[in-house]
Amino acid sequence: MRKQIIISALILLFLIIATMLVIFYGKGYRFNFGKGVPNLSGTGLLVATSSPDGAQVLINGHLTTATANTINLAPGTYNVKIVKEGYLPWEKTLIIKNEVVTKADALLFPTAPKLESITNLGAQNPVLDISRTKIAYTVASQSAAKNGIYILDTTARPILTLQSSSSQVINDTINTFSKAILQWSPDGSELLANIPETISTTTYLLRTNGYNQSPQDVTETRESVNAAWNKQKIDIEKSLIDGLQKSLKTIVLSDFKIINWSADETKILYVASQSAELPTIIIPRLIGTDSNSEVKNIQKGTIYVYDIKEDRNYKIIDSLQNSDNLNIYSPSPIMWFPDSKHLIYTHNKKIDIMEYDGANQTTIYAGPFVDSYIFPWSDGSRIVFLTDLGNSNAATNLYTIDLK
Repeated sequence: MRKQIIISALILLFLIIATMLVIFYGKGYRFNFGKGVPNLSGTGLLVATSSPDGAQVLINGHLTTATANTINLAPGTYNVKIVKEGYLPWEKTLIIKNEVVTKADALLFPTAPKLESITNLGAQNPVLDISRTKIAYTVASQSAAKNGIYILDTTARPILTLQSSSSQVINDTINTFSKAILQWSPDGSELLANIPETISTTTYLLRTNGYNQSPQDVTETRESVNAAWNKQKIDIEKSLIDGLQKSLKTIVLSDFKIINWSADETKILYVASQSAELPTIIIPRLIGTDSNSEVKNIQKGTIYVYDIKEDRNYKIIDSLQNSDNLNIYSPSPIMWFPDSKHLIYTHNKKIDIMEYDGANQTTIYAGPFVDSYIFPWSDGSRIVFLTDLGNSNAATNLYTIDLK
């Protein structure tokens, strides 16, 4: 009987020890046999992923693993580089902490992206709707029947080519809509077409879900339409701000000039409206957050990204000309990528994509393009831009760069 008790106790002790070892192993602890003396030391977990998959992971210059894998590393600072043949490299300095999972999530861009035209009749003055899925533009280089206003729907699946993704909503047979300055309604269902004339401007209200046989002339009520749309825009912005914690809401209203929100509404791209010290909202700080250095002391005129979920603030750009006028309703040199993890930035005649913390700024196109007419495709697979490809005698057209 006593022997059975001893055996049962030993089995129970073994199960307890085995369970504790499994728990410690899951937390990243490993036996270290350095200097011949075994000891249990803590590690952190690095989860390396990439899009596309199948990339190599180099840690401090050493090929260590492939993406879609998790490895244990001793606590410390590491240079992590993810590379794949045919794609531009991704590189970042990451801090590994004991028992903490750190992510290296690399979006890789091709070294030789495919360039494809969307329009071939010419395109002018493109504008993006607030949903970031539709682009309205004008055509003025063809006959009256082909000239007018077109809409490119980036969510549509073209039957043959990308050029079939655009549809005409009105032509020049009623008025010179090809000269119109376009303005989207906040819900994307209507357009205001402002046509400059010799003495004044004529304004039409257009539906965007089909061809407009009889466009509504709202020249005399233009101000009331604009006032109603502005109120809708303010209400949309207010609803987003009202969803914030009270302390954060106060900061946003006093210190942020919002450029726009990420698609998932968890991050804010903004210009600092005044210099200030941002307080810590989430106490204690979250573990496993982005290890890139954050900035709490913001400077007026500088552009930042604030991560609402992690309560972290990142400096993006020191300043931009006319930064006070940046918003989602007008062409901007900086905007969100659809995945809410990256930003598109146009400068020095280049199109760059960077992570939302300012890291991995990568040039994806350095050819000719017009001003800040750069738009992301709704699924992030392409970038749309306006260009004449350097031929000043040719009409400008919309082109895409394939990012997959």
